[in-house]
Amino acid sequence: MLTSECAALQRTLPGLLSTHASFLPLVTRSGRNRKAIGIRLSLRGRLPVQPSSWVLAMGRDSRCRECCWFLVLLHGVQGLAAASAGAPQLPLVINTWAFKNANEIAWNTLQAGGSELDAVEKGCGQCEIEQCDGSVGYGGSPDEHGETTLDAMIMDGNTMQVGAVADLRRIKNAIGVARKVIEHTKHTFLVGESASLFAESMGFPSEDLTTQNSVSMYIKWLSQNCQPNFWKNVTPDASKSCGPYNQTAEFSKKEQSASVRRIEVHNHDTIGMIVIGQSGNIAAGTSTNGANHKIQGRVGDSPIAGAGAYADTTAGAAAATGNGDIMMRFLPSYQAVEYMRLGLDPTMACQKVISRIQKYHPYFFGAVICANTSGSYGAACNRVPGFTQFHFMASNPILKQPSEQIVDCI
Repeated sequence: MLTSECAALQRTLPGLLSTHASFLPLVTRSGRNRKAIGIRLSLRGRLPVQPSSWVLAMGRDSRCRECCWFLVLLHGVQGLAAASAGAPQLPLVINTWAFKNANEIAWNTLQAGGSELDAVEKGCGQCEIEQCDGSVGYGGSPDEHGETTLDAMIMDGNTMQVGAVADLRRIKNAIGVARKVIEHTKHTFLVGESASLFAESMGFPSEDLTTQNSVSMYIKWLSQNCQPNFWKNVTPDASKSCGPYNQTAEFSKKEQSASVRRIEVHNHDTIGMIVIGQSGNIAAGTSTNGANHKIQGRVGDSPIAGAGAYADTTAGAAAATGNGDIMMRFLPSYQAVEYMRLGLDPTMACQKVISRIQKYHPYFFGAVICANTSGSYGAACNRVPGFTQFHFMASNPILKQPSEQIVDCI
């Protein structure tokens, strides 16, 4: 045990406990001849190092009151001291998945004087341009008729205004259209062909969202008897053949278990982004091309305020990614923000919403990112075969540059 490190931890601990009490779970342990307090330092997002690089040692120092045992950070103590001493955590940009360029564009937009909404629009828009993982933007996730459609939403946490579009056709910049819904209509949500016509009236060019890649994906799916698909209780048997389908006279109310269906990360994917400015203003947004081979007209959680994302400058923001057909039923982003309003730290807020969904759908694929008004952030995901960790990006003054973060699923 190094005396200087123990002293450094002792100096920083009071400040951390006073400002982030819920961020440092205290676990009281009793032994035969001693009593100790184990302090688990869950400081992801507060130090410029990955947890995997932290070396933890437990030591005992005679100066520690009541002979407490302290976890000492041998690597990163200096960063810990800086964080607890009031080093700025704002502005903050976090987004789902390891979409670095999107995060960097959003961060640079803020640094250039852009608003939080500007940053969300530019960041998500970058993923639309890059077709991030094939799950955002044009040329990905063709529906059961081979067409790519887009969903997006953007929310201002100051005014609680929301703009959203879904089943958007022929328009590549879905997040840009969502913002125009805020700026040029008294509505919140536009869908389908009418949303596309609105976009064209706002000056967005009409373009084909189909690419050779999306055509190839569609042809391959057809050759595999349209497997997997999202139909049930129909004839012919949707698990064995393509449609058209008709309802059956008898049907089962039991949904197909996700443990049986092969988990595909790229089949339910979204960029969700949270931006908190230096002054504390918050915005959030999402963009996606939805579920692969979805039934035409399907809308997932991404463009729905409270499901795909939610922002409230008085409490924080959250964004979700995963199986939107399941997640939208639980409004995880809204619920996470309300948990933070009650005082939970972002990591715990994310974990609680994941746990709520687990009770009904233990094998669902999904993750949530959360940030509170001070700039602390966290994430959580549901552990299923093939998905045991969740990667997301973060930028703040402590990290210096867009940094990939990793959390173990629960």
